[in-house]
Amino acid sequence: MAIKNIFDSLKEITANIDNITVDQLKAEMADNSNLLLLDIRELQELVDKGSIAGAKHAPRGMLEFWADPSSPYSRDWFQEDRRTVVFCAGGGRSVLAVKALEDMGFSNVAQLQPGFGGWVEAGEPITDFAATSRWVRR
Repeated sequence: MAIKNIFDSLKEITANIDNITVDQLKAEMADNSNLLLLDIRELQELVDKGSIAGAKHAPRGMLEFWADPSSPYSRDWFQEDRRTVVFCAGGGRSVLAVKALEDMGFSNVAQLQPGFGGWVEAGEPITDFAATSRWVRR
């Protein structure tokens, strides 16, 4: 059996999930105070490049463990019907994250299609994660 091409899989999944633009995310951030904005990049990416203000960090490798209320690693900001927008650097990992959350039963999940890179490219503000993170040695 041949290994399935990951980029073909991403295209297939992307066609079946909610994908939003930077402008759509900005509108949702302005209109929905209960929006969960989820940065799934690795910690070092946040330290090096910052993040979007108000985003919670849930590294992709821990996402399902943090999202599952029965898990000892559960985070209470995950709620089954809460609007959740996931982003990574460029949109690959976030596609898989949206699919995983939907498979778990989350019903209102989208991905920021251009990712964090698209947010930055659009000239949108970023927060200096390293300035306030307890994970950065000072």
